[in-house]
Amino acid sequence: MNLSTLRVLDLTRLLPGPFATQLIADLGADVVKVEDTDRGDYAREIDPQSKTGVGTVFEAVNRGKRSVAIDLKSDEGRQAFYDLVETADVVIEGFRPGVVDRLGVDYDTLTEYNEDLVYCSLSGFGQDSPLANRPGHDLNYAALSGFLDLDRADTDSTPHPPGFPVVDMASGLFAAFSILGALLDRTFGDGAGEYVDVAMADVITAFAQYHVGDTLRGEEPRPGESRLGGKYPCYDVYETADSRYVAIAALEPPFWLEFCAAVDREDLVDAHLSDDPAIRAELRAELEEVFSAATRDEWERRLSDVDVATMGVYTLSETLTHDHTEARDLLVEFEDWPTRLGFPAKMRSGLQVDGSIPSHGEHTHALLREVGRSNAEVSSLAQAGAVHTLK
Repeated sequence: MNLSTLRVLDLTRLLPGPFATQLIADLGADVVKVEDTDRGDYAREIDPQSKTGVGTVFEAVNRGKRSVAIDLKSDEGRQAFYDLVETADVVIEGFRPGVVDRLGVDYDTLTEYNEDLVYCSLSGFGQDSPLANRPGHDLNYAALSGFLDLDRADTDSTPHPPGFPVVDMASGLFAAFSILGALLDRTFGDGAGEYVDVAMADVITAFAQYHVGDTLRGEEPRPGESRLGGKYPCYDVYETADSRYVAIAALEPPFWLEFCAAVDREDLVDAHLSDDPAIRAELRAELEEVFSAATRDEWERRLSDVDVATMGVYTLSETLTHDHTEARDLLVEFEDWPTRLGFPAKMRSGLQVDGSIPSHGEHTHALLREVGRSNAEVSSLAQAGAVHTLK
């Protein structure tokens, strides 16, 4: 896939926005990371650092981009940014509501320079929420959405931070999806640009689709009591003989029948989706005993060829060396750079993923030359502190 004719100006930092634009960069778009002239994206400084001296989280979501360092608080720097906007298809920003207005890089202002612009604002609570100006991170949006409340064994357990920054990554994915949708509409619709307002709290709340219908009818799910939240023993996680774990998700009767036959426990078939708490408790105890009789890897070998929804619980390092990961080409080795996770889909036409990580302001000079600034003008901007360039 080649989206090389698209130019995206990325004003975001840290994780959600950069993940969104990396996905688009992996599809071939020219993504320009617009950083300030001081620190740039401070994810560069977050520990742990790679052997190149750059934060590993920065490297994880900024490959294949170009970096321009511009002081948007200066008139000269802002005008340089406007020059870039005239050549762009997309601008994405991740500031708190109101910041872009103060900087003069809001949607209304930028459409004066490019009326066909697709502009995406990615924020915690959106532009018009009563919570719009509250600070937040992944954990806070998960807390608002109901996700943290339900993501625990029972009501006596304390909510805990998810192991993955689910909200950050899901929001980046949704922002990329929305941007590409707006670009398609511009191409196949009325040809006009679009303003997209993505709230991270909305994205994770939208993941509650499975539960919303019951909740609105007054049947709110509680931790450990919902169909997918641990109510049924056939959909749960069990400890194995080596103190590892196996996840079983045999909700469908055929899966459950196959499982009971595979472990020689046909006597458990009728207890499958019982509404009787006592029967469920007895079945869970039986399954705990069954799974404790063998190691995780023994269960994997025993059940891998059986039509049963089971899977060993793996550490991330085990996942990255798993046969599945290798077969899917999910890990990509880039020249002169460490192995990293690639684009999480395969395409018949293939992807030419650029693994380079931009240094702060590395492409400032080249990009400003591309939009018509002379060498002397770029040097003058650099001397005035309006831009930072490595040249």
